[in-house]
Amino acid sequence: MSSSSLILYVTLGVSDLARAVAFYDPVMAALGHVRSPNAEPGWEGYGPDYDGGVSLWLCHPYNGEAPDPGNGPMVAFRAASATQVDAFHAAALAHGGTSEGAPGLRPQYTPHFYAAYTRDPDGNKLACVFHRHGLAE
Repeated sequence: MSSSSLILYVTLGVSDLARAVAFYDPVMAALGHVRSPNAEPGWEGYGPDYDGGVSLWLCHPYNGEAPDPGNGPMVAFRAASATQVDAFHAAALAHGGTSEGAPGLRPQYTPHFYAAYTRDPDGNKLACVFHRHGLAE
């Protein structure tokens, strides 16, 4: 079996699904993704279906306890341009997120690794990266 991605989907636990949607709708729109119309009650999702690539799902934690983003886990979204990275970061800050690193080059990774880092309202760490294996935008 071959696939274009190692990851099938990512699920983030949230404390307030409506607040999470108010954050993720504009943040994902900055990357060209819309909310899935096929979500089950209590879930919201973004990205293609399971067969089309990685999807991001939001829900209250299954065990009923408070969500905990932990220290170290991060979801990185692929951007098509540095402009998309900038838009992602701006949308996150405008909708209740906090900055963990402004948009810019991260030459410690590669000379053309352009990224921004944020946290959503529940503290989940998100990255947005434009990287074309040495080709600048």
